[in-house]
Amino acid sequence: MTDTFAGITGETAPSIPDYPMPRQAGCPFQPPAPVRQLTAAEPIAKVRIWDGSTPWIITRHADQRALLNDPRVSIDEKLPGFPHMTRGRADAATTTPPMVANTDAPAHTRLRRMVNGRFMVRRVEALRPGIQKITDELIDAMLAGPKPADLVTALGLPVPTLVISELLGAPYADHEFIQRNSNVAVSHSATVEQSREAGAALSGYLGGLIEQKMTRPADDMLSELAARIKAGEMTPAEAVVMAIAVLIAGHETSASMISLGTLALLQNPDQLAVLRDTDDPTVVAAAVEELLRYLSIVHTGVRRIAVEDIEIGDQILRAGDGLIFDLSAANWDAGTFPGPEQLDLSRAARQHQAFGYGPHQCLGQSLARVELQVVYGTLYRRVPTLRLATSIDEIEFAFEGIAYRLRSLPVTW
Repeated sequence: MTDTFAGITGETAPSIPDYPMPRQAGCPFQPPAPVRQLTAAEPIAKVRIWDGSTPWIITRHADQRALLNDPRVSIDEKLPGFPHMTRGRADAATTTPPMVANTDAPAHTRLRRMVNGRFMVRRVEALRPGIQKITDELIDAMLAGPKPADLVTALGLPVPTLVISELLGAPYADHEFIQRNSNVAVSHSATVEQSREAGAALSGYLGGLIEQKMTRPADDMLSELAARIKAGEMTPAEAVVMAIAVLIAGHETSASMISLGTLALLQNPDQLAVLRDTDDPTVVAAAVEELLRYLSIVHTGVRRIAVEDIEIGDQILRAGDGLIFDLSAANWDAGTFPGPEQLDLSRAARQHQAFGYGPHQCLGQSLARVELQVVYGTLYRRVPTLRLATSIDEIEFAFEGIAYRLRSLPVTW
């Protein structure tokens, strides 16, 4: 942490909390207590991030919805004052070409349209039988293997990684390389050099695949990107960065949700029974939404910057002010979700913010939903005696990247 607290005016440094804040060990599923206190008492406040700057944090559900849909709020990470998530992200921002995650309309609209087709509900639903087959085969292998098993490596990571590899057209055999470099690229502890090396490795790898698809196209997303390059609709750099974004986002969050969701359900056996005892897809779909609300996998905040003065509540956000939207805080906002600390699979939770909100809402949310519906709707029915093989105190939670996750989840049956 730097000793220079840039951006603090008229305030003493100790009055501004550091962000992101660690979760309490005894309450691993809850957002950090200081974040929940802000939601209740000071829903628009200042926090201090890794570079010493002090962006605003927005924690209330309604405020997030208003601002994330406001054209005066920008995702352009090249603007001075943008509250970058990591040192590596800040370093890369100056040279990263335009992509859906760093552009506003109309550039964002053009780029999103180029990749949106693969993630439309109809096309994602067509993947459901294949996702079911992958899930069943992985559960078969887990049941045939030794006990206890690590659910993270047996099911959590392989399901979304296999799916996104097939969707992109990248060989699953390279998954260890992909996961290793993806983790470093988004890590809060990685040095700038490490982030650059990981980004360069992924760029070279995906760039090579796209080049192959130029002459040997298939029915996959990398082939579509290659075709757009040939048609002059995208630059090679734009295509590579787009592929990296899809690759990282497409496996990390779903992998985290599979294992974290299972742990949360094992700690709430009455709710686990709801999924174990049903074959009703509407019940499973509703359960997925509540688990997404309850866990809010992205714990480092959605980052934006104000490009005009904005009055909201009793605060004025000035042009150039950095903004952080803590999604878990909104999902545990008691004003929107009464009794948020209760995992209630019968709750109408579809208004959660786990995928963000507004024009930059997660591109792959439909795919994530289908993956989770298949896994949650299959695992507990097929393995009705599934239980922890250790105590929850021994479970190691990881905070270092974009997603809140488990390093391992020992289970038996």
